[in-house]
Amino acid sequence: MRNGVTIGQAAAYVGVTVKTVRHYHKLGLVEEPERDSSGYRRYGSAELLRLVQVRTLATAGVPLAEIGPLLDVDAEQFAAALTDVGRRLTERIADLIARRDTLHRLADGDRALLPDRACAILDRMPGLGFSPAYVAAQREALVLARALVPEGFDGFLTQLEHGLDDPGYVDLTKRGWEAETWEPDDPRIEELATAMADHYLANPALLGDPASREAWANASPQYRLINNHRGDQAPISARLTALTESRLRAAGVRIPRR
Repeated sequence: MRNGVTIGQAAAYVGVTVKTVRHYHKLGLVEEPERDSSGYRRYGSAELLRLVQVRTLATAGVPLAEIGPLLDVDAEQFAAALTDVGRRLTERIADLIARRDTLHRLADGDRALLPDRACAILDRMPGLGFSPAYVAAQREALVLARALVPEGFDGFLTQLEHGLDDPGYVDLTKRGWEAETWEPDDPRIEELATAMADHYLANPALLGDPASREAWANASPQYRLINNHRGDQAPISARLTALTESRLRAAGVRIPRR
């Protein structure tokens, strides 16, 4: 062992730090060499080979906890183990790419929380005359809907797309938002609720397809949370929605109760 090298030299030859070599010792991946007559540990070719093997596998992505057993198996088992490590690395890469894409979408506002289709709906609203406050409220409602009722989300988007293509719906919706400036006992609130309900009944596509309606009908607690969101900030709109839904229920439309 007098011809061996010190731990610092061994680490430098292998391309790791002394701390890393000591960590490998602690984990039992590389046996500590015996001390020479001067009290120093000297690393010979066997220890250096083992260090190179451990460092190479670790750099390739093999978890340290798996390296020890891996070095003691036959060639066939070694190849199978590496294949499994490669599969897990591929999964990690896919996960990292997805996280990176999320970061990019975060820089683009809504696109981190909503799919492109939902963002396209929000992008259309200002051009149709909807106020920024209304669009912001719809954005929050969409985020909540996607999280709380995922099985009914696509159907909800379809309803909104039909609505934005319908001038009558657009006009009634904008009037509903403007109703926030009305007095709570303004008779126009009841009239507008009736007009909205009648328009929905005359245009069933605005009510969603049967599967979507079923999903929402089976999610009453979630529906209440979404429907009551910002209710304290827009009490007239909340009342208008409740009156409209009441008229729709009376006409036989299945809508969860608030």
